[in-house]
Amino acid sequence: MGKLTVRALRAVLAVMFTGTLFVQASMLWVLVSGTDPEDGTLPLTALRVITLLGMVSVQVALFCVWQLVTMVRRGTVFSHAAFRYVDGVIGAIVSAALVWFAVTAVNAPGQREDPGVTVIMGGIGVGILGVALIVLVLRMLLAQAVARDGEATRMRAELDEVI
Repeated sequence: MGKLTVRALRAVLAVMFTGTLFVQASMLWVLVSGTDPEDGTLPLTALRVITLLGMVSVQVALFCVWQLVTMVRRGTVFSHAAFRYVDGVIGAIVSAALVWFAVTAVNAPGQREDPGVTVIMGGIGVGILGVALIVLVLRMLLAQAVARDGEATRMRAELDEVI
């Protein structure tokens, strides 16, 4: 991975992390201060709390990706330490899907006349879970790469002994 790519990715990750912190701070301020610009109904408050939790899952994913980029840059990504961060990304995606299902459940009573919106939202949640499964497959590929790297290291050591 080139330096420009790493810097660009880190800049995007930093902007996203800062943005999520801003959204969290804004929503927390509205919840705590009681200066709700809307009517302050319960579903809106529930959606704000759910959004706060959703931002935490995004922040966890951003942190884990940052750590993986650091490992790629150092050339240590094909190690067992990378699994912790990949598992963190998978967990964050699954929690984001659960948060989305919570949003769907809070929104569903208002969609009684048009349940298609709720069905579409549920489908989006299933799609988010599909992304988690894709990352799980990538984790399995990483596990194979780590195993092959270990095997190659062992074979090099044996070859060095022979020579």
